Amino acid sequence: MNLNNRVAVVTGAARGIGRAIAIELAQRGAAVVVNYNTSEAAAHEVVEHITSRGGRAIAHKADVSRPDEANALIKAALDAFGKLDILVNNAGITRDTLLMTMSEEDWDAVIGADLKSVFNCCKAAVRPMIRARYGRIVNISSVVGLVGQGGQTNYAAAKAGIIGFSKSLAKELGSRNITVNVVAPGFIPTALTDVLSEEQKQAVLKATPLGRFGTPEEVAYAVAFFASDEAAFITGAVLTVDGGLVMH
Repeated sequence: MNLNNRVAVVTGAARGIGRAIAIELAQRGAAVVVNYNTSEAAAHEVVEHITSRGGRAIAHKADVSRPDEANALIKAALDAFGKLDILVNNAGITRDTLLMTMSEEDWDAVIGADLKSVFNCCKAAVRPMIRARYGRIVNISSVVGLVGQGGQTNYAAAKAGIIGFSKSLAKELGSRNITVNVVAPGFIPTALTDVLSEEQKQAVLKATPLGRFGTPEEVAYAVAFFASDEAAFITGAVLTVDGGLVMH
């Protein structure tokens, strides 16, 4: 899965799954724009990790829930590297609580960061991809978007929305040689999952046939496949990376 001469934007790439994706794409030869919103030091550490190993990367601050900042992120990639081949929409947050106690602010924050950001970045990216008649869009959803989870109605709605959005966009862009696919991770220990209790974590572990949690790198491998030419005839697909947690 050679990504030499490809240019990738990865949102929410300073930590966790996004960090692993940025590093994996760079290791395979892509130039990477490491997007962050608040974790500036961590984003620059990712850039340093990549460039110290001979790769190409820059960091760019953007709140991708805002259309103007998403547009600026894509422009930064074009200005720095001359084109855009790969877009990975990974940015997201959680604001978990039961619906009866969920504030409108918590709902709007998660829908904005997790779902509207995908709309914003894809809308900004598709024009240069259409001109080039080439593109790989990989959107990071979650198994919660497939099966739901108590206390996460906002997060589940956003992640399910990503799946429907991606399938529709895949139909719109297929004739332009642009693929749109979804990776839906299961339980991957990151800062987003640290809020779960030990009891909740053990319940997930017990329900996972492989009997362990996944790693950010294992999600990154799946993203790299969808970003590669080996996946050229795959679009509108949803790949769960979950140890069998929600197998159908």
